[in-house]
Amino acid sequence: MSKQSKNKHQRRSRSQWILAAVAAVIVIGGVILLSNSNPTMSATSVSAARLNEDPSLGPANAPVTLMEYGDFGCPTCRSWYLSGIRDQILKQFNGEVRYVWRDFPIITSQSPKAAEAGQCAFDQGKFFEYQDAIYHDFGKLSVSDLKNFAAQVGLDTAKFDQCLDSGQYAAKVQQSLNEARQLPVQATPAWVVNGQYLYNASPEALTQAIEKALAQ
Repeated sequence: MSKQSKNKHQRRSRSQWILAAVAAVIVIGGVILLSNSNPTMSATSVSAARLNEDPSLGPANAPVTLMEYGDFGCPTCRSWYLSGIRDQILKQFNGEVRYVWRDFPIITSQSPKAAEAGQCAFDQGKFFEYQDAIYHDFGKLSVSDLKNFAAQVGLDTAKFDQCLDSGQYAAKVQQSLNEARQLPVQATPAWVVNGQYLYNASPEALTQAIEKALAQ
């Protein structure tokens, strides 16, 4: 082999080695990125029954179901809550109305994660205590805030954090969101009385709709 051919062969070998090294770095980097993109905590699978279960107040066999589509980042939802209208309706129609909460997280970019947090609190039987904490300290919806609320209302924080960090209820929240859009819900809070959607309802309109449903 001539000296020129030998040098050419060496350059080719060196180029092939460099390409192989670069490829190896890319593969290793890709593995690292992939491992970092997946949370160390995996989401617990949610049963079909749980996907269809929602926080509620009142007897399950009540003749009227009052459903609220709400958002923890919604100022109007908060105003309705703090006014006590929901509790007044349940007291007025004692045993005849079942109240159900459905997530419609559209107001802020943090609302979907806050909705997931509510579902995690519901798993521990304290959805309404959690809702109360959020609405009384309104506007704090970062992940750290959501975890602080969990501790504040006495949840098992390890279980709550695992639930929230894993995105366990992302599908549940999305399902509720899709159902609201099919109605179609246009704002929060939105109310549904025995399947009848009431747009921009007043407390009086809700009462009338419930009375009408009871009379049927």
